[in-house]
Amino acid sequence: MMAGRGAPLGERATKAAARHIPVMLDEVVAALAPRDGETFIDGTFGAGGYTSAILDAADTRVIAIDRDPHALVAGATLVEAYAPRLKLIDGAFGDLDQIAADAGTATVDGVVLDIGVSSMQIDEADRGFSFMADGPLDMRMSQSGPSAADVLRDASEEVIADILYHLGEERRSRAIARAIGRVRADTPITTTRQLAGLVQRTLGRAKGDDKHPATRTFQALRIYVNDELGQLIDALAAAERCLKPDGRLVVVTFHSLEDRIVKRFLADASGRAPTRSRHLPPSADADVAPRFRIVNQRPLTPSVQEIAANPRARSARLRAAERTTAQAAPPSDEAALGVVRPENLARR
Repeated sequence: MMAGRGAPLGERATKAAARHIPVMLDEVVAALAPRDGETFIDGTFGAGGYTSAILDAADTRVIAIDRDPHALVAGATLVEAYAPRLKLIDGAFGDLDQIAADAGTATVDGVVLDIGVSSMQIDEADRGFSFMADGPLDMRMSQSGPSAADVLRDASEEVIADILYHLGEERRSRAIARAIGRVRADTPITTTRQLAGLVQRTLGRAKGDDKHPATRTFQALRIYVNDELGQLIDALAAAERCLKPDGRLVVVTFHSLEDRIVKRFLADASGRAPTRSRHLPPSADADVAPRFRIVNQRPLTPSVQEIAANPRARSARLRAAERTTAQAAPPSDEAALGVVRPENLARR
């Protein structure tokens, strides 16, 4: 049977995983520096590219996490191949420390996070992540909770505009929100082609090499539906709690919203750039010992050769840090770190 919309989940997931290319794989493994006897968390398992490389680099153990049912099904083959060194667990990476503890490992030697949507999800039209092919407007990584179509049906125009502006950096968010309001009054917006066409009619066609005009809208809805920024800051804090002294944290991001959060979190946790306003008096914990040592002050980026082989890698940024012996602490004010959670926007 062909791996189309009617194919079994296992067959579709396995073929999608085979097409996935892990981004900056050599750089990730070098930053993690796996050694015999160490345990790692791959918080965003996907097709298992990073997990396999960590397990191949040394006699290591990996606790891999994913909330996507497709990834969990496709990953069963790897679990069998690397048994008993690999555990693949259904869950959100924002809970990675609790997931590891429940799996019998309270502290680990390294954590890797590959943030954002995977090639497997983009390439499956019926997941609704991409406007390149028509499919249901879904976008849910876990395939539970409200879909993107539900958001466009139920949210006010004001909230939709805020979603597009804050999570997609879409300057014409209000015009798109008004257009959505007009269309949905007569016809539900339920497919990717409907939404992409609506945005294109509102903003006009892309010129030359410009991105498709719906790119920011799709990004914003995906981040909102999956609470990606909230999950990211939760995962960074969880990694801080479960990493051993000298444990390595490696994060690969793909757009400025994510990279900004990681950069500010690590700067704050390393004592280099407090997120408090410079107009406020020093806080009582201003002299607290740094909880991380930043490995690369500037993010690593893919090589020209990698971008040529995998154009989706072009926007990737890798940041790495090492845990110190200082006690873990809650992140600073989330707004100062750049975090926008769905509940903050939905209150309007």
